[in-house]
Amino acid sequence: MNTVQPIRDPAVIQEMKEYLKNSSSKNPKICLRNYFLFTFGINVGLRISDIITLKASDVTGSHVSLVERKTGKNRRYKLNSMLKKEIADYCKQAGKESYLFPSQKGGHITRVQAYNIINNAAKHVGLEFEVGTHTLRKTFGYWHYKQYKDVAALQILFNHASASDTLRYIGIEQDQLDELADKFFI
Repeated sequence: MNTVQPIRDPAVIQEMKEYLKNSSSKNPKICLRNYFLFTFGINVGLRISDIITLKASDVTGSHVSLVERKTGKNRRYKLNSMLKKEIADYCKQAGKESYLFPSQKGGHITRVQAYNIINNAAKHVGLEFEVGTHTLRKTFGYWHYKQYKDVAALQILFNHASASDTLRYIGIEQDQLDELADKFFI
C-alpha cells in the first residue's frame, strides 16, 4: 500500500471542491454527494470506513457519535458551525436518504467508490502525489495542526501512541525537515 499525503494547498482544496460539485456526472445528486464526501472528510478527520456508513440522522446534532470500525471504540466528534451548515444544505438538496453517502445500487458507497471519487478529482486538478481516501483524514490533521499547533489534541483524535507518530502521519515532520534543508548551506 502506498503512502498518501495531505493536501497542503488551500487553492487545490477549493479546485477539488469545485470539480466535485460541477463534475461531468449527469446526475446532480451524485455531484453533490461527491462534493459533500470530500468536504465532510477534510473537516472531521474520520476514517473513510466510518464516513461512508453514516446515516443522515447521525449528523443532525452538534456531534457525530459512532463506534469506530477499526478500533471498536466509542467516539464523539464535534461538528463545527460551517460543517453543520454544509450538512443542512446537503440534506435539503440530496434528500434525507438513509445513508449520508448513498450508492446508486442501494446501501452506501464503498471504499473503492470513495477512492475513485477522490482520486479522479485529484487527477483532474493535477495533483502529482499519491492520493487516496486517507488523504481526507491527513488533510484534516495537517490543517488542524497548521491552525492550532496542538499535536496533543490530534494525537488523541487520531488515537496515535505518540506526538511524533502524529506529526509524521500528517506530513509535518517531513515539511520541517524539507524547510531545514532549504535553509542549510555551508
